[in-house]
Amino acid sequence: MSLLWRDQVRVGIAPNRLILAGYQRGVYPRLVRRDIIEVQPADTGSAWQASIDALPEALAPSRAAKPEVSIILSNCFVRYALVPWNPTLRTEAEWLALARHRLTAVHGATAEQWELRVTDTVRMGSLIACGDEGTLLDALQAKVGESRATLSSVQPYLIAAFNRIRTKMGQEPCWLVIEEPGCLMLARIRGGHWLSIRCRYVEENWRENFAEILERESALLALDEPCTRVIVYTPMAFDGDACSGFQLRDLTLAGGTAA
Repeated sequence: MSLLWRDQVRVGIAPNRLILAGYQRGVYPRLVRRDIIEVQPADTGSAWQASIDALPEALAPSRAAKPEVSIILSNCFVRYALVPWNPTLRTEAEWLALARHRLTAVHGATAEQWELRVTDTVRMGSLIACGDEGTLLDALQAKVGESRATLSSVQPYLIAAFNRIRTKMGQEPCWLVIEEPGCLMLARIRGGHWLSIRCRYVEENWRENFAEILERESALLALDEPCTRVIVYTPMAFDGDACSGFQLRDLTLAGGTAA
């Protein structure tokens, strides 16, 4: 059966929840299910295990249709590093080798065992290296298979969010801030070129201290000039008045960012 004529389920996987959107097959897929399933994280083992173990039950309503499943992984499960553009690299293997070197420099020897991918940002600009545990991808494949579904893609949330809004960001220097519960991704971008990227764990009231968070990031990077333009992509609309001294542009979609 052509994938065009299979039902589709998009699943966001976070440490404490699954976010599902189901679409009925057709030239213009129709949204037929939207659901958030809370998950109790395990006290031991991998942070992703409980959520992935919950997949078969979450996909059960779609089991008869043997759907195509696309996964978006929480940034909590993925590690990132920027890979500077290098015109001497020609093959994917060469780029992946450099990406592994960069991730190992940032995150240590454990990165040697990760599954890697690289994502373009802008022509002749840095690439984003993404690393996650190989056992995570194996578990995903197994649990989706238990549901009589086909795993079509796995994408980190950072990349999914960036691809969704990149044409709206413009070329002026900015901070890109992508929120998940308890986690912020902060990237410094200028003219489409990514200059820094960092994951920061935050409390529920982080918005009250948002200006201070950005000022600390600026100090860590020792910026030559201040960057006051901020693009935010969050599950809920952002109050720009809460960040004095910065110009906020909220690209949060109507209904939030889930799935």
